[in-house]
Amino acid sequence: MADSCALAAGSGVVVRNSGASERGRARTGVMSGGNVELQTDVELPKIPATAWAVLGILSFGRELTGYDIKNWSDAILHFFYWSPATSQIYTELRRLEDLGLVASRAVARDEVRDKTVYAITPLGITALRTWQATVDAEAPILKHGVLLRIWLGHLAEPIRLREQIADHRSRLIEELTAAQESQQQAEAQPDWAYPALVASWAVRRIESEIELADAMLIDLDRLAQNR
Repeated sequence: MADSCALAAGSGVVVRNSGASERGRARTGVMSGGNVELQTDVELPKIPATAWAVLGILSFGRELTGYDIKNWSDAILHFFYWSPATSQIYTELRRLEDLGLVASRAVARDEVRDKTVYAITPLGITALRTWQATVDAEAPILKHGVLLRIWLGHLAEPIRLREQIADHRSRLIEELTAAQESQQQAEAQPDWAYPALVASWAVRRIESEIELADAMLIDLDRLAQNR
């Protein structure tokens, strides 16, 4: 534990803490984390969930540019969380580097230009593992613009309601194709077993939403017949 404390010095991540903090403290104790014992007496930095997501993308062991991280988030994160803007990704990378959770270096882009690549540090792995295991997930929040308009159906023409649902269904078909491609890409990587599970969940979620849209069209027809 002393080694961990030394690693965290000056980073804003404290691996041993005797009191509460504004930054939030993980649950205390020792948990089994795969093949390692996870020390949960860790005070985590107060950073947004987007920062943890960026750190998570780097946890797969690849050095990535901010542009690469954006592509990764577009490919999978947006199906279940959201895809941050490129500017926000670089903001979080700077924050993570200041905390010692990420390290950067310049590599040659071409003969005249360099690019900056980022990698997770051992301290970053420790913090991310602790956050994943000990910080409770917030409840999902549904904001459904189409349902909001159906809710106001007493002010709308029935044909317009059907058009709105049909447009929604068309977008879902496009999203389903993208999710299926993401699933195939994840399944092709031996070390992406868990991203593949999430991609599979995303496919099933979108398929369910398509079924709900079809059911809503039937319900609208039934409602019109009863009026």
